Amino acid sequence: ENLQAVCEAAGGSMDDVVKVNLYLIDLANFAVVNDVMARYFSKPYPARAAVQVVALPKGVAFEAEAVMVVGD
Repeated sequence: ENLQAVCEAAGGSMDDVVKVNLYLIDLANFAVVNDVMARYFSKPYPARAAVQVVALPKGVAFEAEAVMVVGD
């Protein structure tokens, strides 16, 4: 929902996202991430990369970084 709010504040939407980088502390949770992505993104889904990391800020289990294209 935070990513969605950032997209909207920039004048776009989740449909304008073309690439997502996913950072997970445990890749075993990748199926859960897929379920969440299906709720927020429409087909065709953005390109993505998933990386397992040792830790993330504030002790979270997941972080996403996105590239959005708006306008021409």
